[in-house]
Amino acid sequence: MSKRFYITTAIDYVNGQPHLGHAYEKVIADVIARSRRALGEEVFFLTGLDEHGQKVQQAAQADGKSAQAYCDELAVSWTALAAKLGLTNDDFVRTTSARHKEVVQAILTKLHAEGHFYQDSRDGFYSTKEETFVTEKERLPDGTFPAHYGEVVKLSETNWYFKLGAHQQWLIDHIEANPAFIQPESRRNEILGFLKNNVLEDLCISRPAARLTWGIPIPFDPAYVTYVWFDALVNYVSVPAALGDPVICGALGTENSSFIPHTSSLSAWPADAHVIGKDIIKFHAVYWPIMLKAMNLPMPRQLLVQGWWQKDGAKMSKSTGNVVDPVAIIDDWGLDAFRFYVVRELDIGPDGNWTDAGFAARYQAELANGLGNLVNRSLSMLKRYRNSVVPARHDELAPDSAKATADTIAHLRASELQRALHSVWILVTRANQYVDQTAPFKLAKDPAQAARLDEVLYNLAETCRVLAVLLHPFIPGTAAKIYGQLNLPGAPDKLVLAAWGGLQAGHTIGEPAALFPRRDQPAK
Repeated sequence: MSKRFYITTAIDYVNGQPHLGHAYEKVIADVIARSRRALGEEVFFLTGLDEHGQKVQQAAQADGKSAQAYCDELAVSWTALAAKLGLTNDDFVRTTSARHKEVVQAILTKLHAEGHFYQDSRDGFYSTKEETFVTEKERLPDGTFPAHYGEVVKLSETNWYFKLGAHQQWLIDHIEANPAFIQPESRRNEILGFLKNNVLEDLCISRPAARLTWGIPIPFDPAYVTYVWFDALVNYVSVPAALGDPVICGALGTENSSFIPHTSSLSAWPADAHVIGKDIIKFHAVYWPIMLKAMNLPMPRQLLVQGWWQKDGAKMSKSTGNVVDPVAIIDDWGLDAFRFYVVRELDIGPDGNWTDAGFAARYQAELANGLGNLVNRSLSMLKRYRNSVVPARHDELAPDSAKATADTIAHLRASELQRALHSVWILVTRANQYVDQTAPFKLAKDPAQAARLDEVLYNLAETCRVLAVLLHPFIPGTAAKIYGQLNLPGAPDKLVLAAWGGLQAGHTIGEPAALFPRRDQPAK
């Protein structure tokens, strides 16, 4: 049983509706998952929902619903988003599921038995909005706390704590010894700076059931439920554990647990990539590695930390109407236009800025006039001048194709998605220039140029075929349409198919059709 390439997104908190940031994170994870499958790897792609905590309990109460009913209703919107985005996730975790709860409780039992937890009473300040304790150090000069914490109240409470501080130097050493562990480098430096300039405080991993009932009960102390972040992070191992992952089950001693189907034999851990937003980096780059070390599990190979989207240079806000609804964009412009724009516009790491005009401009220039025009005129000329029959192979554009393919694959292996798309578009641009330079419509008027016209038409049709393969991880619907118009069997879903020469002489292509109809109005 070989290990799969294991990629996860952060699990989304069900106290609202999906927005652009959620959609972006899932699309980039899906592109990585699809590209790894296209490289011939077995993949396990996990996404899902974080459903416990005080914010959910309060929101459910305000709606006059039970917390579970509230979560079940919102889960419909989130699972619909995954389908709307064309995700190829292999599983969908909900932290209210029995399989997840059992793994969380197995971990808590193990760590408690091994002395990683202790009980303590503390006075402090608590942010309900962020569901975390805050310290005096976080006060602003005027004595208040930063606005993102919402209302901060003074709290005196006894809780269970996880010994983080004992592992601080180990974590620094691990990050320094593994430069690819946190990417991009700016985020790695941010975490190293935090660890080297602060004493790591122990993590409160419980909440009293007297004030919070909506959580996983602490198995060794039923007066408490599990802190939502300790619960949420465990999803990355709870699902593989429930599917029989031998590394996880061996470390946790859950091989014979009732929640593991005997037919399952998934090998996924360690995760190859956790795709997360920059706002939750401390949980994933500090708490999570130490939790895994305490469990005796190997570290994930990489945290890919993405930035935030703004709209028109300002923070997105429902109250001001300054938002981008990904579902509305997809309904209006198509899924592939949305997937293309968010990957092409924003590299993994920095913040991005959505503008409706920018979206419309990329659609028009790169999709309609670039890719769409290339495929349509290439196949239309083959139909018009050669009755849709592919001529003999010719390799004039083979070097350009080979370079684009090699560059794209190298960037995909490094999860450099924006650069990979850029490499593909170099080939799109080259092929469009080739049409202008060779002028096949002029060649077609001169019977003496028939052989030259055959050469040009083969190069253009074969470039379209290669482009379908290279684009499949990004815009799979469009890639399938190109393959369909070429009348090719199967799917362009393996990168080995990008080798030049796949179109055979004498093959009859299908009917050309516009891939990206031109639009006059901006995106709404």
